[in-house]
Amino acid sequence: MYKTQNRRNTMQINREDMLLLTRRMTPKRTSITRIAGCYVDSEGFIDGTFNTDFLKLSPSDKEKNLALAKAIPFAKTNEELKREKFSEKEMGKEGLWQLLWAIRDCGLKNDALLDLFYERVIELCQLPYDYAIYLFHDCYDIPAKAADHERLGESEQIFEYLICAVCPVSGDYEPGKPVGGFLFPAFEDGGCLLEYMDIYRAD
Repeated sequence: MYKTQNRRNTMQINREDMLLLTRRMTPKRTSITRIAGCYVDSEGFIDGTFNTDFLKLSPSDKEKNLALAKAIPFAKTNEELKREKFSEKEMGKEGLWQLLWAIRDCGLKNDALLDLFYERVIELCQLPYDYAIYLFHDCYDIPAKAADHERLGESEQIFEYLICAVCPVSGDYEPGKPVGGFLFPAFEDGGCLLEYMDIYRAD
């Protein structure tokens, strides 16, 4: 169930909303279900892909990958991380919104959709060094709260979303700090903003 907000052409991101997501990004509390991605060389060719159940990762790999995912919503709000609305074209048939929504719906389990996504990112990035595209799928079970903001036992709704992180890599595909990425769909006040995504740019 999704709570859709009133939408405007420009929107500010509430820092507290992002902190609600990042506080859960620890090995013990995470609800990330799956991680997928690919490695890209400096000429824009894919060197390899990966797609696995997040819970099957080793403790050290979980921690390392959670740090990459967390870097996107934890970035400087409304400076490095900005909310942008999809254009009418991108919301239409075969647009980026349709692709991302389909990937979110399948929980990263459709490799054909992921290949289309990687091609789209590579086309947009054109980075002069080797890098990796990481994609995370998460289902945030949003707790219900009483009028006094005390947490109740039952959940109010679920926020299902994607986080993408684009990172330079070195050596044995060792990722550095993300230089770009996004959170889709945008998250606000316990609900999703269907026509928006939060985009991260390091510079």
